[in-house]
Amino acid sequence: MASFKDAQAMVDKVVAELGSVDILVNNAGVNRDAVIWKMTEEQWDECLAINLKGYFNYCRAVAPVMKDQGSGKIVNVTSINGMRGKFGQTNYSAAKAGIIGLTKALARELAKSNVNCNAIAPGLIETEMMAALPEDVKQKSLADIVLGRMGKPEEVAWLVTFLCSEKSRHITGECIKVDGGQYI
Repeated sequence: MASFKDAQAMVDKVVAELGSVDILVNNAGVNRDAVIWKMTEEQWDECLAINLKGYFNYCRAVAPVMKDQGSGKIVNVTSINGMRGKFGQTNYSAAKAGIIGLTKALARELAKSNVNCNAIAPGLIETEMMAALPEDVKQKSLADIVLGRMGKPEEVAWLVTFLCSEKSRHITGECIKVDGGQYI
């Protein structure tokens, strides 16, 4: 995900085989958690490379294609922690906040070409990354969710599907939370 050349090669292959790129969904995330005074440069760099640079690489590769074809949908999956920060996740929170800024700027740059760019900020969702969390951390996060449960991956996917449809043609530059009220 963090390779500029690989992203361009992937987009070139899709265009060669299908003739266009209509939708890009960036959905990658790793965490290398540590408080900043214990975080290594490698933990910082790896988290930013995958969680932010990888998104840039694919957005950069599809932007000229979508601009030239006069249409497209880009959805970048971020995190509520990019909106609020989280203790022990300065690298993750910074990367996910960067995705929000990337999405908003890209929405402005591609609007005249009929390309919509939006972000989705999930909270605690039942994923492999969440399953790996210590139980006490999960319970603490769960206590913040006003709906009282973790979200399911399909609840995020439904919003991705909507944002990639024609029904969302007047929505761009937004960051929509799917968090069961965890952020409020």
